[in-house]
Amino acid sequence: MNETKSGATGPIVIKKYANRRLYNTHTSSYVTLDHLCEMVKEGVEFEVRDARTGEDITRQVLAQIIFDEENKGQHLLPLQFLRQLIRFYGDSLQAFVPSYLEMSMESFTKNQHEMRQKFTDALGGKLGYKDFEQLCSRPSPPKAHGAPTRRCRTRSRRSEPAPRAPGSLMALPNPLLPRRRRVRMKSAT
Repeated sequence: MNETKSGATGPIVIKKYANRRLYNTHTSSYVTLDHLCEMVKEGVEFEVRDARTGEDITRQVLAQIIFDEENKGQHLLPLQFLRQLIRFYGDSLQAFVPSYLEMSMESFTKNQHEMRQKFTDALGGKLGYKDFEQLCSRPSPPKAHGAPTRRCRTRSRRSEPAPRAPGSLMALPNPLLPRRRRVRMKSAT
């Protein structure tokens, strides 16, 4: 946080000049989008203002950081999500989307923090979450030739269909099921 002359804290002001350069008024130095990306990751609050007009352009700069990260191969946004997001522009529900996404991200962040904490507690702090991620991302060793493989079958081919939850559409009787059984029985004889 940046402390103003009155002693109140507020976001650091970054000025964007016509030549696309970004100037951090707190450190009196020029910064790049990569610097701003690191500031976001560190939790540093800032706002970006057009140096000529004073207009707040933080949203556009943050979007540019996201686009740059996506172009670097950090694909965090699925294509279907991006398409759906574009469809919401001009939709009657457009006003609700920002608050919904914000609440969803807050919930995700909270759950992520709780999961990391539980994981750390379960291991007694011996192995960090990043260590666990690296362990899980390692490729499994190749199996020896002729080694037995394990097949998991939830039900055999000739078993009854899986039970259906009461109250769901799938719980309704299927009039074709008895006919299928009769056809199978006839073809087996």
